Amino acid sequence: MKSKSMKTEMDWNQDILRITMEIDQKFPELTKYINEIPVKIPEKDNKRINTKNLEDYYFSLVDIVNNYSKTHIGKKTIKT
Repeated sequence: MKSKSMKTEMDWNQDILRITMEIDQKFPELTKYINEIPVKIPEKDNKRINTKNLEDYYFSLVDIVNNYSKTHIGKKTIKT
């Protein structure tokens, strides 16, 4: 597995796809929140998505699942 800093845009997109599919399968009640999480694009980047934006988005999805898991018995967290 690559370190976080060495991941490419494609790597992060694959991770996002994987966690999104896992949320859909294991936590369908959370799917409505996925579209509500914007990918933050700083203005200085000329509205271009970069690896940092994708990394932040990925970890926001992980946070949603892990926070949800803390309050719902029987739910497991997602490992990063």
